[in-house]
Amino acid sequence: MVRKLRSRLSKASLRDLLQVGLPSLLLLVLGFWAAAQFIRPAPPHQLILSTGGEGSTYQRFAARYKEVLARYGIDLVELPSAGSVENLQRLRDDRSPVDAGFVQGGTGSAGDNDRLLSLGSLFYEPLWIFYRADLAPGGRLDRLTQLRGRRIAIGPAASGTHQLALELLGANGVTAANTRLSDQADLAAVSALKSGKADAAFIVGATQSAAVWLLLYADGIRLMSVSQAEAYTRLFPYLEKLTLPAGAVDLARDIPAHDVTLVAPMATLLVRADTHPALIDLLLQAATEVHGGPGIFQKPGEFPNATEVDFPLSPEAQRYYKSGKPFLQRYLPFWAATLIDRMVVMLVPLLALLIPVLKFAPQLYGWRVRSRIYRRYGELKFLEAEVEREPGARSRDEWLERLDAIEAGVNRMPTPLAFSDMFYTLRGHVGLVRETILRRTGVP
Repeated sequence: MVRKLRSRLSKASLRDLLQVGLPSLLLLVLGFWAAAQFIRPAPPHQLILSTGGEGSTYQRFAARYKEVLARYGIDLVELPSAGSVENLQRLRDDRSPVDAGFVQGGTGSAGDNDRLLSLGSLFYEPLWIFYRADLAPGGRLDRLTQLRGRRIAIGPAASGTHQLALELLGANGVTAANTRLSDQADLAAVSALKSGKADAAFIVGATQSAAVWLLLYADGIRLMSVSQAEAYTRLFPYLEKLTLPAGAVDLARDIPAHDVTLVAPMATLLVRADTHPALIDLLLQAATEVHGGPGIFQKPGEFPNATEVDFPLSPEAQRYYKSGKPFLQRYLPFWAATLIDRMVVMLVPLLALLIPVLKFAPQLYGWRVRSRIYRRYGELKFLEAEVEREPGARSRDEWLERLDAIEAGVNRMPTPLAFSDMFYTLRGHVGLVRETILRRTGVP
């Protein structure tokens, strides 16, 4: 009997543990499930980037992005295109696998159903207007109206160059009705201009792009300095006025021989809204490494920046331009930083649940144990009150039989060791009620 009693006192009630522990466990499981709904999957190991035509600026930059992302285990797949317009079409097409694409400022703007976000301004894309020197013997061309009636290469139909050329030429009354416009790509335009099959060519791209470089050094080819550049920036707000200083391309050969005024849209990198945030962070880091240096038209650190180009800036880009590289990626490998970042989303709500559960579950358990003891006290109190009020209502044996039933229930009651003082006090009070019964039923 004594051994059984010790066993009951030393062990917690399994029933109480289950009734308190199971709801607590269920609450934590529900919290875990709810938190899991907000966790993005691990970043994919591949990113598809829509670029441009052969030898274009977009292709050159994509090759450098690929090197940067490879250091983090991300394979950048370049998808060539006709240019900015096609890149935008691909990004808007849900059937296209493209994740991101270079887009020239002014090519398009955000629509009501667009889910495209900008990563900011990356670099200037000057508009280079080359023409054959024999078009202006003894002088130079500086206005687009002077190209009316000529043969002009304005880039592929799906390119930003084509769209920009049509807008500027149209503003000057130069159209397909009075001028021969051809959809030749950059390198084809170079060949046509050199061979005399074209009189002028519009090319949008960096100084180091293959087509621009070839024409800057070509004999008999001149670069137009746009005299009305300031007017274009007012009429077309996405354009900037730039100056190419004399000798900036080649000091030894004095290329160009004089300052040249150009107009330039701004390039951006667009991503779909569902692109993984970790990949966006890496693209921004690559953009900083690739575009952040000095150049003919920019100062160190000028690009990339948070200027919006036709589309809203992504939340990740806003944070990046404000705070820089994500905190964890400054000290941990990319895979570890992204893993911890994902786990934090789960740990925060779990801790918010776990702390109160750990605090209140023991209190709830203690309340259940005490409630059983208090229930037995209630039975004793009612029995004692009946005996005091009408001791003759039952025989002494009947009173004692009721008390023995209460005592048997007390002895069977599982009570943790921490509540043994209350348990023994209850047993002592059982003895006091027994004395009351004996005294009130005539036993001295």
